[in-house]
Amino acid sequence: MSQLPTSLNVYSEDEMMFRDTVRKFAQNKLKPVVSEMEKNEKIAPEIIKELFDLGLMSVEIPEDYDGTGANFTSSIIVVEEISSVDPSVGVMVDVQNTLVNNAFIRWGTDEQKQKYLPQLATGKIGAYSLSEAGSGSDAFALRVTAEDKGDHYVLNGEKMWVTNGGEAGIFIVFASVDREKGYKGITGFIVERDFPGFSIGKKEDKLGIRASSTCSLILDNCKVPKENVLGEVGKGYKIAIETLNEGRIGIGAQMVGLSRGALEYAINYTKERKQFGKTIGEFQGMQFLLADLATQLEAARLMVYNASRLKDAGLPFVKEAAMAKYLSSTTAERISSKAIEILGGYGYTKEYPIEKFYRDSKIGQIYEGTTHMQLMTIAKML
Repeated sequence: MSQLPTSLNVYSEDEMMFRDTVRKFAQNKLKPVVSEMEKNEKIAPEIIKELFDLGLMSVEIPEDYDGTGANFTSSIIVVEEISSVDPSVGVMVDVQNTLVNNAFIRWGTDEQKQKYLPQLATGKIGAYSLSEAGSGSDAFALRVTAEDKGDHYVLNGEKMWVTNGGEAGIFIVFASVDREKGYKGITGFIVERDFPGFSIGKKEDKLGIRASSTCSLILDNCKVPKENVLGEVGKGYKIAIETLNEGRIGIGAQMVGLSRGALEYAINYTKERKQFGKTIGEFQGMQFLLADLATQLEAARLMVYNASRLKDAGLPFVKEAAMAKYLSSTTAERISSKAIEILGGYGYTKEYPIEKFYRDSKIGQIYEGTTHMQLMTIAKML
């Protein structure tokens, strides 16, 4: 299958080599098992192992901690390439790199980095837990509590919508040490899967990204050592906000990859499907549609990589990240929808990958900040 060209100024030479390695893995190893993983609602263990072996779960972790030691943009490249084949695996990689690893690198103590980063680099999956049943866009209306017991905290409550919850061994959990203080009471905690009082709750039965586990977490007098506070007590809101700002670029990359996968499949189909004596790609109406979709995809990609480059350069990127997530997610839904129309009846069946891309696209407008929240952020910064 031929693939769409990408702008040369998006990648450096080293990044292009890295991209090609990820692309080969996605096409040769991941693609053959996507349907099976979707059916089983589980990412295959051998795929997870290879993600670690290739260093794709530790892109920004320094080499001193057994990581790849690359930049943030390299993480974005990984998410795009993986998501062009399976957005379920794409979001696993995204959460690991742009949320969990990033939080440890930026806010972890030396002891926390020494203990947890090598695990996250070599085999432990991470999860990031902020949302609750009554805390979605109003992310700081948390009800999970953390009570100071001297040498440890006791956490109580339930978290929801935790990506990687089914596989993760290390969780970043946000709870309030003093609900009367509002957001100033929110604190980040490092919780291991086998801590007493911690358990995995319901696994959600979802519309899309079905191989990706989305679970609730049960904290029933969960004992967390004092040394597992991430950052400062009462400053968890800062970690949450700043990490999610970066994570939104990752979701943008997921949506760009999804759009590319759907559009590439549709373009190849138009070169083979014949009606009225010629391929449907020879009709001007189809050519104009594909040109329009390809232009939207390229605009979304450039916006995602612009935000990523700003982040790597240490420049302000919050508005650009919000714009990238907003545009890429709405673009993904439109491109995958039009791709179904291009394939006609075939596009509506599970025999072809387009209907999965369409189902997977919808979550891009919901998680890590809804479309309306992105528009609110953009408007405030104009």
